Amino acid sequence: MARSRSPYPNTQPRVIPVPPLDVSAPRSMRRAGKGTVLLLLAFILALVYLVYVLVTRSAFYMAKTGQTGYGRVVDRSGDVLFDGTKPMTDYEKGHFADVGNLIGDTTGQMSNTVVSKNIELLANYSFLYGKNSGTVTLKTTISHKATRACYNALGKKNGTVVAYNWKTGEMLVCMSKPCVDTALGYDNLDSMPAGSLLCKAFLPTVPGSTQKVSTLIAAYEQNGIDSVNATEFTCEGSWVNATDGKINCHNPKGHGTQKLNEAFANSCNPYFAQLVQSRLLPLSAIIETYTGMGYSVNGAKADSLLMDKLVIPPASTTLTDKDEFETQWGCLGQGKTLVSPYQLMLWQGAVANETGIAVQPYILASHTDIENRVTQLGSTQYTKRFFSQEAAKGVHAVMADNAEKHYYVSLGEYTCGVKSGTAQVQENGREYENSLLTGFCTDDDCPVAFCVMIEERVSTDLSSAQLAKVLLDALRSEGITKPAQSAGS
Repeated sequence: MARSRSPYPNTQPRVIPVPPLDVSAPRSMRRAGKGTVLLLLAFILALVYLVYVLVTRSAFYMAKTGQTGYGRVVDRSGDVLFDGTKPMTDYEKGHFADVGNLIGDTTGQMSNTVVSKNIELLANYSFLYGKNSGTVTLKTTISHKATRACYNALGKKNGTVVAYNWKTGEMLVCMSKPCVDTALGYDNLDSMPAGSLLCKAFLPTVPGSTQKVSTLIAAYEQNGIDSVNATEFTCEGSWVNATDGKINCHNPKGHGTQKLNEAFANSCNPYFAQLVQSRLLPLSAIIETYTGMGYSVNGAKADSLLMDKLVIPPASTTLTDKDEFETQWGCLGQGKTLVSPYQLMLWQGAVANETGIAVQPYILASHTDIENRVTQLGSTQYTKRFFSQEAAKGVHAVMADNAEKHYYVSLGEYTCGVKSGTAQVQENGREYENSLLTGFCTDDDCPVAFCVMIEERVSTDLSSAQLAKVLLDALRSEGITKPAQSAGS
């Protein structure tokens, strides 16, 4: 039987192509997948950060809640200044009586203290080890021995002493009296003397003639050392300015004709008032210098000073017309001029090194955590420039000359520069005088800038220079040029 043939002998059977199977997700699903991965990654990172915070910052949050024990604050030699591990009444009577309003405690009665401002560093708590599994220690640069010496020297008088190593920045003494004894608590708070809970070293006060240092700096900045030092004015016990305001001298007989060094040593009000009114010192130049030093002038904003979170308000004054009494009186440290002893001390640091730039004070030396790991906290750093190097050198020379010629009996053992001040204070209807002395020591074994103030001092009391001598003797005996050792030492 014959095979049938295709009617299309030259063609092959037609094959219809099958497209490949697309197994990929739609674009919208791919975007959703990437978003899920990013969310998962963000969650993991957040979880890691949370664990990090719990481990490293748990002590901070526990301290804020008060649900933890606390460690200790010690001085530069290891003497205890605050103890959160046992009752402070376990210490000898009066052990904390001279440091209470600086160091503070955890009761919340005082806010501007070492403990209050650095409470997280004292929390005896670790996320890994729990509560009170070790003893946290915060070591300061303070000398408790020198602080107690100044406290005792004041006797029944109130006042303040503040001092630091102007080469390293270590705070050495920051004592304020009256002072709360934190071991005794606050049951008698209503009967405590006014100021017991405040460190007066940080509070602006009437500076008296210590203000003449700032005014002299302004004169040097404007005219140079030689010109100012050669300037003469006459003091006859009082002086009447261009607007009939009367400036009295503490010496009713006057000082006669003087140049700068003599007037500075004599703390002569008429001389400095005439200097302020003279063409040597435009009011704008005084304001510019004061502002550069950190004063709030005529209500202008000025930054507070900070030392390891402790807050010191800035100096302030009102200067409107240099021919009028109030402005001249303000430049002499009265009127509306207020400066803290701490800030007076700080400027002396910039004079002592003759640069116009001070080493920044610090009070925290090191921190030992609950696992006995030591972290160094303080280091030598510098402030902004307060005034020129030339002005610093000029003031240094005048203050050193003053100490050498007029304080050799009380301070002759030390190479110092000083300026005294008598501040007339009116408070709550009362009038009294505070005695101040600010200055520096340049001896290699005692590089100290300081300010001391004795409240309501009378002629039979301890003098401010004698109190400064107590301070320097106590610091020299401790060898203060040696930096504070770490807490683990």
